[in-house]
Amino acid sequence: MEPGEVDQEERSRFPAALAAGAVVILFVAGVIVLLSHFITPPRQAADVTLPFGAAEQAYAAQIHFQNLQLSHSNNLLNQEFTYVAGIVSNSGPRAVDAVEVLVEFHDPFHQVILRETERPIRRTDMPLRVGEQREFQITIEQGIPSQWDQQYPSIRVTGLSLE
Repeated sequence: MEPGEVDQEERSRFPAALAAGAVVILFVAGVIVLLSHFITPPRQAADVTLPFGAAEQAYAAQIHFQNLQLSHSNNLLNQEFTYVAGIVSNSGPRAVDAVEVLVEFHDPFHQVILRETERPIRRTDMPLRVGEQREFQITIEQGIPSQWDQQYPSIRVTGLSLE
């Protein structure tokens, strides 16, 4: 066998190897797309706002937030997270399936500098029964602006689902 024959044989295998590699890459990409489509939970249910009509507004005074605590954390990508934790209680006559709240951080002039809507109690959780207290934690994924007055945020109920 001469050296020229070996080079020609290797060249004839190159397109086949390139095609096989492309097929494998396309297969892996397809599997990733399909898995991400089926594993990612649907956003439609979470995006639906909770009712806050006259009955819910009247009942909101029965939902109390106490013993608030703040903590900060950074992940490996140096993204800052703020956690607001505390106890939510239901002093009203009905069980609560879900609560939506508006969390607001203020500056020294009492102006809102950060506003987040969160759900400390979700429909997928156990209902908050009459007279029950439960710990909650809300994660604020944005960094709190430097103008923050270093006080606890205000928490106001903006949506309720009652049993």
